[in-house]
Amino acid sequence: MSSTTRDIDQLSEIKELPEGWRWVRLGEVCNKHTGIRDPRIEPDTIFQYVDISSVCNSKKCITVAKSILGKDAPSRARQIIRFNDVIVATTRPNLNAVAQVPKELDNQICSTGFCVLRAGESILPEYLFAFVCYELFVDALSDFVKGALYPAVNDGQVLAQHIPLPPLPEQQRIAAILKEQMAAVDKARTGAQERLRAIKALPAAFLRQILPDPGQPLPDGWRWAKLGEACVPDRKIVEPNTSHAKSLNYYSLEHIESETGRILKIPNDQPEDEGKSMTFQFDQRHVLYGKLRPYLNKVALPFSSGRCTTEMIPLLPCEGIDRIFLAWLLRRQETVEFAMQGKTGSRMPRADMDSLLMLKIPLSTFPQQKRIVALISEQIAAVEKARIAAEAELKAINTLPAALLRRAFNGEL
Repeated sequence: MSSTTRDIDQLSEIKELPEGWRWVRLGEVCNKHTGIRDPRIEPDTIFQYVDISSVCNSKKCITVAKSILGKDAPSRARQIIRFNDVIVATTRPNLNAVAQVPKELDNQICSTGFCVLRAGESILPEYLFAFVCYELFVDALSDFVKGALYPAVNDGQVLAQHIPLPPLPEQQRIAAILKEQMAAVDKARTGAQERLRAIKALPAAFLRQILPDPGQPLPDGWRWAKLGEACVPDRKIVEPNTSHAKSLNYYSLEHIESETGRILKIPNDQPEDEGKSMTFQFDQRHVLYGKLRPYLNKVALPFSSGRCTTEMIPLLPCEGIDRIFLAWLLRRQETVEFAMQGKTGSRMPRADMDSLLMLKIPLSTFPQQKRIVALISEQIAAVEKARIAAEAELKAINTLPAALLRRAFNGEL
């Protein structure tokens, strides 16, 4: 299928264009020569460099540019960018890493991993930027890399995309409406995200109210103990590529939500490296403790049998220790900090389990543990309902930009 057929088909959901609008290619309305410069020509001059990591694909903006001496310029630092240029990342176009260049980066340099779109006389930069955020533009580019070993498009494929072009006054009107409405969406999104963060922080706040802090006097019936008195690691190995392994669902750290321990998705039947790595077996008696990057605070309560990556340790509660109570002790900030103090490795820190089991924890009697679990579980159930509602609100808000852009490019604003 030719690129012409492909991109027109992708835009087929746009109905007949309003009067005065026309279809054009991006290459027809953007300047063909945006300029290149080799910063190494001025080795001692500092320049601002925008690479792929500089662009936030969710916020659609340049978050940070790197200050680099000309002599240290990477080979891809060649393209001149100007105020209001629109840059489109050509690697993994489905991620839609796009941005409009702010005034402070005028005449600086971006990576050759971007297609630089500089608006000509017939198109406004704001209207052009809105279009490259549009899902159908993203889909059209993404079609070029389906099945490719290296998911990238070239500048020619970007410039070949069709855009519905209204007269300049209409572009200005549409751009102004989109700017106002997108700002309102961003404000709503920020508020929803803050509410969701506050809701997710509530369980930890409940625990701080119930569980004594180090140095505080203990209530009646409580005592200080070592973590190793409350649980034991249960490293029962499941050999890979066996019928037993294949009969058990597999959990990785990616399945576990930080702080809450919530299981985020249905575990895989098999890990990606099946046949190479051993795993640990667990069941509903265990607490799963994520030892890799302990600052992520991944502690889960499985409610069925399975096997997990060896980066998680199945802990078996000792007699007189409630499993849920143990999980809450492991999720305390004091536990996270202690694990990081005794960690091994820097780039990929891991909790040293022998050291962690020496942590002092507050223990109550088993009946008290049960009462605490019942009390906090009731509170957490209410929090879970609030979390579900907040996530639904945020999901609804996140659909608004696509709906606004769809209306804009259908001439419905």
